Amino acid sequence: MLATAACSPSAPDTADSAARTEWTMDFTSVASVGDSITRGFHACGVLSDCPEVSWATGSDPRLRSLAQRLLKQPVTEENAGNFAKTGASMADLPGQIEAAMAQRPDLVTVLMGANDACQDSAEEMTPVDEFRADFGYALRTVRRASPETRVYVSSIPDLQRLWTEGREDPMARQIWQLGVCPSMLKDPDAMDQASVDRRKAVTARVSAYNEVLRDVCRKDKLCRYDGGAVFDVRFTRSLLSTWDYFHPGKSGQERLAEIAYGKITER
Repeated sequence: MLATAACSPSAPDTADSAARTEWTMDFTSVASVGDSITRGFHACGVLSDCPEVSWATGSDPRLRSLAQRLLKQPVTEENAGNFAKTGASMADLPGQIEAAMAQRPDLVTVLMGANDACQDSAEEMTPVDEFRADFGYALRTVRRASPETRVYVSSIPDLQRLWTEGREDPMARQIWQLGVCPSMLKDPDAMDQASVDRRKAVTARVSAYNEVLRDVCRKDKLCRYDGGAVFDVRFTRSLLSTWDYFHPGKSGQERLAEIAYGKITER
């Protein structure tokens, strides 16, 4: 977490909101921040990022990314920068936002928080107040740089539904045991009370994180939360990478792009 006592965990002050633009569709540039999902990790090959198929700023013509749907020009690093980092948690978001805002994008997409829940144990998950403080600071960083940049915030996927969908698959169970999101996915067959309670604790924390994203975002005039749309997605095998049965594959990335485009262009 950022050790900055002067930073309130609330969203940016809205005193200047009258001077900001309304939510419009005139996007000429997009920047994405987040974690391995936005980097396209495991979407093209094992243990590697594949940002060209990122749901947010991917350039692969075989996958219609959000940037490809929104921008009139071909997607390049100049008009669709990907500042996400594999392994990042909410504490890393302010730094990513600062780097992204150097390009003054019209839109910033945020998908962050799975790693805050996917710790070695449920006890090690990021506390909710720290999560709130870092997200609030990141959003204020956007506003200090640009009062007109629009922000789209995705909910965190439902990790317990992922376990429910994949636990019957022998290959998924075997791969998860290698250390994929252990707070939720370790010992996938275990149904003892401690394991049930562990999964419930992770689900409760993800829900609390999503409430933070919603509450902080709605205080900013030019921030849109997806309303839990990504949390509600059933990430079945067809949407997941077969390298780890956790990260979205190419079809999963395209599904995320569809959701984002629908929310961003909503009237």
